[in-house]
Amino acid sequence: MADDLPLSGRRCVVTGGARGIGAAVVRLALAQGADVVFGYHSSGAAAADLAEEMNTAYPEQRCTALPGRVGDTEDAARFAAEALRTLGGELDVLVNNAGITHDVTFARMRREQWDEVVDTNLGSMFNVTRPLVMPLVRRRSGTVVNVTSASGIHGAPGQTAYSASKSGVIGFTKALAKEVGGLGVTVNAVAPGFIATDMTAAIPGPQAEHVRSLIPSREFGSAEDVAALVCFLASDRARYITGQVIEMSGGLTL
Repeated sequence: MADDLPLSGRRCVVTGGARGIGAAVVRLALAQGADVVFGYHSSGAAAADLAEEMNTAYPEQRCTALPGRVGDTEDAARFAAEALRTLGGELDVLVNNAGITHDVTFARMRREQWDEVVDTNLGSMFNVTRPLVMPLVRRRSGTVVNVTSASGIHGAPGQTAYSASKSGVIGFTKALAKEVGGLGVTVNAVAPGFIATDMTAAIPGPQAEHVRSLIPSREFGSAEDVAALVCFLASDRARYITGQVIEMSGGLTL
């Protein structure tokens, strides 16, 4: 049973869970036995549909969608507190997945674009993790999985704000892993490359084909691919892994 349901009984919070990678994590975590609270900001209809779908599929578990702007300190604090209350005051897994990008050359980037990307992608690490890591520390068990990006490792033209914010997530992951490792909490990061989501669907056709030509398999990854790694890191199977950044780009950067 443990092998079939590696997250059985786990209480999970997933930010940015209404679409794309986040939604795939929500679906797989429920399928592996977890109760899940997931956050959303601008995708209310998708969030409601996902929660209804999961509660119908897994009636003995709990799936709750909560609104929240994780880049805003006060709203993120409200979201975190409500998520914890919904899970009965206990938590086992936090997945920091919320993220946005404004792809524009640095010379043309406006300060408000920079601030929105950095606040959402990196500021949320403080806003959400600070209140939610404490229940893990008190119980001396649990895990945090942060979704960064291959762009945060290698950089990408037109993504200075995105790359900077995702690089910051990597530093945050490694530092926090050292702080809480002796308290029974693991902290890791997943760094996807080009994954078939709404974000990559916006890439113009010729550019998308050029990127595919650089990937050995000539295809983008799927949200389900990333979710499988995230849920592995959230399980006891990864109990001796911490402070790691696992790139998942199909060999793009070989």
